[in-house]
Amino acid sequence: MNVLVIGGGGREHAIVDALSRSAKVGKIYCAPGNAGIARQAECVSIRETAVEELRDFALEKGIGLTVVGPEVALAAGVVDCFRKAGLRIFGPTKAAARIESSKEFAKELMVKYGIPTAGFRAFTEYGAARDYVAGRSFPAVLKYDGLAAGKGVVIARTMEEADAALKDMLLDDKFGEGKVVIEDYLEGPEFSFMCFVSGRRVWPMVLAQDHKRAYDGDKGPNTGGMGAYSPLPFITPEDERFALERILQPVADAMVDEGCPFEGVLYGGLMKTAQGIKVIEFNARFGDPETEVVLPRLKSDIVDIFCAVAEGLDTQLEWHDFATLGIVLASKGYPGSYEKGHEIKGLDRVEGTVYHMGTKADGGRILTNGGRVLFVVGRGATLAEARVAALRDVARIECDNLFHRTDIGHWAFDK
Repeated sequence: MNVLVIGGGGREHAIVDALSRSAKVGKIYCAPGNAGIARQAECVSIRETAVEELRDFALEKGIGLTVVGPEVALAAGVVDCFRKAGLRIFGPTKAAARIESSKEFAKELMVKYGIPTAGFRAFTEYGAARDYVAGRSFPAVLKYDGLAAGKGVVIARTMEEADAALKDMLLDDKFGEGKVVIEDYLEGPEFSFMCFVSGRRVWPMVLAQDHKRAYDGDKGPNTGGMGAYSPLPFITPEDERFALERILQPVADAMVDEGCPFEGVLYGGLMKTAQGIKVIEFNARFGDPETEVVLPRLKSDIVDIFCAVAEGLDTQLEWHDFATLGIVLASKGYPGSYEKGHEIKGLDRVEGTVYHMGTKADGGRILTNGGRVLFVVGRGATLAEARVAALRDVARIECDNLFHRTDIGHWAFDK
């Protein structure tokens, strides 16, 4: 069948790469795609949120399956639009995607159904939010209620930091019209537990851990993610079972009971605290960059999984035993302002896998075209081997405007 992937980052490159391994796939299209994706799919210049244009393209090209990557497309109602046109699409409806697009919706759902998470309060008014934070101990966890490309969370350690964040979110509308969720601060290692979900059916993926901070030692501002790895030695089988049975499965059931059944990838951003595993956030799609280290470990045909979820059928997942570790090469200045258009050389010398996150082609040259630019994945029998392989390939890539972390996976090595 012909397949359309919506999106243009590293997550979508990993999805395209997994699809390309299936004998059941004919032609792959990607909208809008990037310079790396263009080597495995035909890129189409349609915006991720242009849902009617995407629908018309799918009808014109006889697309048998569409896979949605980014949250903005889900929040724009692309799944609803495609289903109304009789098109098979993998992803949750706009109503179900609220588990990501509204932090308040997700928190209230968890409270109602007894899902373990941090205590919280929501605010739309700057003065009330500031007074609430000022009367509590620090650090303070401040979350913008809507979508913010992975940058809408601030862990403020002083009143000055908290005040600046509240002004961004409630007065200056940095991410859009403002509402803020203020949560109790939790401590412990975070991990990502993604599951394929179709109504009450839940199929767990292998675990991964993302690194949000920009610099080594988990320092600097929050980003969309600077690296990831899988598996996680500090998460026990008992931890994983608890997370599946007490968090992911109950949430899938709750969404059905609330009248907005979830179909697609339910992403649990979890934390292993001294008081047990708790939810930090939910996403309604594949995580980025976790997808880039999880999908290479998938042994099953991903087309079978996508179709089963979209049609409410049963399926099975098999996984490879090897470890994967990936490192983001980001533009200097990211997650703040940064330059584009710097040439990247040495990609032909890389031995492992490189997923393009923010690149564009200029004739025979590859140029930087985003904050996060490349994701270099190493594989090995152990995480240590995978890290060596990833760092070795990173050193082969030449660009005068990229930086990266050297300590991805430190939770696995240091604990």
